[in-house]
Amino acid sequence: MTNVTTEAADSLPISEETTDDIRNHRILIIDDNPSIHEDVRKILGVPSEEDTQIDREAALLFGQELEVTDKVEFDIDSAFQGQDGLVMVEKALREQRPYAMAFVDVRMPPGWDGIETISRIWKLYPELQVVICTAYSDYSWEEMVRHVGKTDSLVILKKPFDNIEVLQLAHTLTQKWTLRHRLQSHMAGLDQAVAARTAELQAANLLLRQEMKEREEAQKELSRSEERFAKAFQASPIAMAIQSLVSGNYLDVNDAFLAMTGYRREDVLGRTAHDLELCIQPDAEAYFLMKLRQENSVRHFERQIATRCDGVRDCVMFAETFHLGGEKVALVAMLDVSEQRRLEQQLRHSQKLEAVGQLAAGVAHDFNNILTIIQGHASMRLAAHDLEKDLADSLNQVSIAAERAAALTRQLLAFSRKQIVQPKVLNLNTIVHRLHEMLRRLIGEHIDLQCDLANPLPDIYADEANVEQIIMNLVVNARDAMPHGGVLTIRTETVMIDETQAERQPAASPGHHVCMSLNDTGCGMTDSTLAHIFEPFFTTKEPGKGTGLGLATVYGIVAQHDGWVEVASKVNQGTTIQIFFPLSETSAEPSRNGEIDELRGGSEMILLVEDEADVREILGDILEHYGYHVLKASDGPEALRIWKDHGDDVDLLVTDIVMPNGLRGNLLAERLQAERPDLKVIFSSGYSPDFATQSAPLKNGTIFLQKPYKLEDLVKAVRDCLDGKRQAEHHWRLGS
Repeated sequence: MTNVTTEAADSLPISEETTDDIRNHRILIIDDNPSIHEDVRKILGVPSEEDTQIDREAALLFGQELEVTDKVEFDIDSAFQGQDGLVMVEKALREQRPYAMAFVDVRMPPGWDGIETISRIWKLYPELQVVICTAYSDYSWEEMVRHVGKTDSLVILKKPFDNIEVLQLAHTLTQKWTLRHRLQSHMAGLDQAVAARTAELQAANLLLRQEMKEREEAQKELSRSEERFAKAFQASPIAMAIQSLVSGNYLDVNDAFLAMTGYRREDVLGRTAHDLELCIQPDAEAYFLMKLRQENSVRHFERQIATRCDGVRDCVMFAETFHLGGEKVALVAMLDVSEQRRLEQQLRHSQKLEAVGQLAAGVAHDFNNILTIIQGHASMRLAAHDLEKDLADSLNQVSIAAERAAALTRQLLAFSRKQIVQPKVLNLNTIVHRLHEMLRRLIGEHIDLQCDLANPLPDIYADEANVEQIIMNLVVNARDAMPHGGVLTIRTETVMIDETQAERQPAASPGHHVCMSLNDTGCGMTDSTLAHIFEPFFTTKEPGKGTGLGLATVYGIVAQHDGWVEVASKVNQGTTIQIFFPLSETSAEPSRNGEIDELRGGSEMILLVEDEADVREILGDILEHYGYHVLKASDGPEALRIWKDHGDDVDLLVTDIVMPNGLRGNLLAERLQAERPDLKVIFSSGYSPDFATQSAPLKNGTIFLQKPYKLEDLVKAVRDCLDGKRQAEHHWRLGS
């Protein structure tokens, strides 16, 4: 049989009957002589339609039932040419009612002869049993074998037929077809049973390998798969474990699991999570295993794990069940998301601080305008030398109170990172030495102040007043945490921040930094308190003992200097606060001391633009008091109208930045300087210059007065600007 024959045999359709019920008595006669068809039908006991009709009518006539015999009834079809026979074979196969045998004549002119017909049919359906019918010796047996191949499905029948021989051949060959297909069905069933059993063996314990010799290649693949799994299991950076669902014991764990939990392998195997005290909430472990037993799969199951090395870790669990050695087990993966949770918390905290900072900046702006009015009126009255002592003292108290209120708004702006900053190159050790005696008096004799300052210490680029405020705020907090005495240590050092450390703190950057730390031995803080210490107005002190802005101010100042703060504290074990500053790219310049110039006025014309009426009036009064001619405008459009009439006479523009009606102070200055490039300008705002001019920042060298300011600051800034002095006080000039 050829390969084509075998493939076709394998594809033979089988009905859904049981193996013992397979019967096929379908016969195809291919002969060009119609009488041959009738002869074969009669021999095989298949009456013609005419005979069947006669028998039916006779039974009806004589009142008898048709005789039903138990002899084999053959289902016979006829074809008169080889081509027709092939078509009928194809149709029978499509209908899944194949023929069991065929009688084929050798000579069938004008089409194919019997040998060619058989060759073509067997290519399609090699299981067909064939009887060659011939009256001549057209082909020898050898020639037939050469044409159709050597086969046991071919029989030669000489014409004229012997009826008994035809009948025997029909019975024998159809029975042969039936037996062959029963055998095939049995073999297919055996193959399915073997395949099913083999699949079960592949999932069994490794000890069964010796019993699977007949599936050696499959076992090799299984071994390779297990090896790949074992390597992937052990090398996975995610903590993984194989856990029994019956007992809850750990059957195997990978290295990442051991690294995360801090246990040794021999400590873990054969024990449960409860035995190892891994579970923060024991009920969570029981619920996790119950869910696995019910659903066979768990996704995104969050729980906390108590480890030996890093304390409590937040984990997200994933698990799948399977059978191992006849036992139902689970492959459990534990993804450590503690760092992610911490970063998310930091992000939410930063967003919250940013939102509160925006609010604080707005409050400070409005408050600064009010303080400017108070400070201006107080300064104006104090400038008079004929005041009564009681009135002068009262006005001094007003001025001092305004200064204290201004300091409070500066804290708000520092927290929100909106205050004006005048950084310069400085050394932290120098500032600590200068403040040392004052800090000792501030904390009291019951606290021991120690300094551990690295020498040499690189310079930083920062605002000196802000750094002093950081130290003062932290020292006051430390003092309040040690009411019964203790030790406060101020330490400076140079530290190297690597990539890993930088990733743990969003504001951090890799590289060398100067670190200033303050450590106290006080009462410490709980974790819940630590989560809120940088929030404005949050305080653990009694009412009236603190504003809650100390650490919030520190946070804002440090963030504005591109640094960050880290806090570590334990209840009854003290607190350590570390401040990190980036190094300065230049060295510190020697300080220059000089006397403050005497306040001088003038007669120049000043265009004053301020949207707050009370602020506008007091500033105008101050400038007029010192001899200047003042033109007042409430906003940008009004200033343009005044400029149109008096622009040639104006020597100086003093303008607020944030104003209504669509024309901000910095944009007004640009339009006026486009007409008069020599026009001098002083800007002012209750906001910082960066916040007030976000869309168009002020240029370096621009004079800016942060509200509230003293009378002296305004008068000196105006005179210096008109005189063209380039060395105005550093807190007046941006970028100086």
